[in-house]
Amino acid sequence: MSEDLNVDARVDLNADLGESFGRWQLGDDAAMLELITSANVAAGFHAGDPRTLRTTCAQAVQHGVIIGAQVGYRDLAGFGRRFIDVDPADLTADILYQVGALDALATSVGGRVRYLKPHGALYNAIVDHRGQAQAVVDALLALPHPLPLLGLPGSLVLELAADHGIRTVTEYFIDRNYTDDGRLVDRRRPDALITDPELAAERAVAAARERRAESFCTHGDSPGAVRMARTVRDALTAAGVAVEPFITP
Repeated sequence: MSEDLNVDARVDLNADLGESFGRWQLGDDAAMLELITSANVAAGFHAGDPRTLRTTCAQAVQHGVIIGAQVGYRDLAGFGRRFIDVDPADLTADILYQVGALDALATSVGGRVRYLKPHGALYNAIVDHRGQAQAVVDALLALPHPLPLLGLPGSLVLELAADHGIRTVTEYFIDRNYTDDGRLVDRRRPDALITDPELAAERAVAAARERRAESFCTHGDSPGAVRMARTVRDALTAAGVAVEPFITP
């Protein structure tokens, strides 16, 4: 993995954070924030209580990590990983509510929400669900300044967002397997997750070489998440890939 790409390669490294709730702790946000360049911070609907989210935002500001709002279905019990056939108008309002709440918490500690990433079942649904994809775009358009949108390459939501002049950022999951048509393998399947840090690092370098996406995701709640993020970042750096946020700090 030490082979130099011999090109001006650069990628953003992001992770889903702020997903603890009260006494229930998930992941090590502080350690992850030393390794990543963008943080997809939960916005309260699928995970995260206000104090957790404010603390995570403060830690992100301390480390110079870009804060993004990870919005999802109103589904704490299911961690936002269950599809909900919500009315598009309700979904638009729910997204605006989440962005507004997280931005207030981020602002209180010297940060701002700089981009949007849908979470879990919503992320997968808007690959081809037109009503919900449009609802996400409508929420972005309703903001004073539309946030960049992070999503799966080839997804409908990115197409609709681009049609409205919204900046779109493609994402590659280094710790998830893909189907033949480029979608994420269902988490209920035993082959959905990649837990070997070395394998994830090899995938990351290959994806950087092939320019598969602008931002790479490693999940903060996965077993051994910190070790994986460190291994991946070290491998990218050794291969000559600059790990930088896709938004100017």
